[in-house]
Amino acid sequence: MNIGRISDLISNETCFEMIRENRWPDGIVRCPHCDSENIKKNGHDNVQVDCQHYYCKSCKRYFDDLTNTVFSGHHRPLKVWVACLYLMALNVSNNQIAQELDLCASDAHHMTTVLESVRKITGHSLNVIY
Repeated sequence: MNIGRISDLISNETCFEMIRENRWPDGIVRCPHCDSENIKKNGHDNVQVDCQHYYCKSCKRYFDDLTNTVFSGHHRPLKVWVACLYLMALNVSNNQIAQELDLCASDAHHMTTVLESVRKITGHSLNVIY
């Protein structure tokens, strides 16, 4: 019996909701550039349609849910990054992560290296998502 891949069990929508809840726990979106609450929603991303775009009326800059996060600027869907983070917390090897997430070994290595470097800098454990 094939139960599928872990990345098929989670959705980008759920991952973006999780990002927003963790980034702005009080529900008030703040500009990552100037910390203003004077924000206007400004549509969604064309590729990751669950990613909300915003416009800061104070500093007149645009940003989205992922701006200034480890997940920003990458071509993989957020759910793949979250699944990678989850598998890392389970001490799954890079080769197994690549296989589970249908990635080439170099992409899995890059993702785990990026996520691990953030853990080392911030001191946060990788098991915060479960």
